Amino acid sequence: MRTEINSGSVLRVALLVPSSNTVMENDLHAALPKNLFTVHTDRMYLTETTREQEVRMIEQHAPGAASDLGTLEPDVLVFGCTSAGSLFGLDYDARVCRELGERAGCATIGVISAVAQALDRQDARRLAVITPYNEDLTNSVASAVAAGREIIGAWGMGITDNVALADPTPADIVAFAREKLAGKTFDGLFVSCTNFRAYEARAALQEAFGVPVVTSNSAVVEAIHRFREERLKLAARAA
Repeated sequence: MRTEINSGSVLRVALLVPSSNTVMENDLHAALPKNLFTVHTDRMYLTETTREQEVRMIEQHAPGAASDLGTLEPDVLVFGCTSAGSLFGLDYDARVCRELGERAGCATIGVISAVAQALDRQDARRLAVITPYNEDLTNSVASAVAAGREIIGAWGMGITDNVALADPTPADIVAFAREKLAGKTFDGLFVSCTNFRAYEARAALQEAFGVPVVTSNSAVVEAIHRFREERLKLAARAA
């Protein structure tokens, strides 16, 4: 297991995504400077975005993919599925990530946990939630980030074909949010799903509503940077 980095080292990020996800790795490659990070992806079979299929993905496909990624000796593993991590709350996400990290031999980042931490740093207290999911998974992610804040409402597009989660354009996402949030009062917006083009829409959403916006992929990017900073602090103390 790699436990130390220095200012000149490149952090290896192992990324686990549902097999039909076409967005997350592109967002991470675009957002993470190549002189500081490399991103290495493996896939967990999933075609249908439902609770039953996501449980199957975690139990049957994620462990082997994490073990495969462990062979590249990563610094950190990202479990890249927001809704799957939220199925039974943040403690469940932490347990899944811990078990996958043991297989990969490294620290882990869970998306829904990273989102909750990002929202805490922004001190959002009245939160609106937008997703591409069906009602069940929309409510699941809203419930997972509800601790310490009021969820003023959670709205999903009803998409259950996982590859189709990437179909709405950033403009579509902004239009959907405008429709659902018209007249609502909130001080934070969470737009869920690593296979949703919300990271590209984030600036337009912030301009439209005048509140901080956290997306699944923005929270992960922030968490990866914070992980690197903590590693460097530990290395400096040990020097």
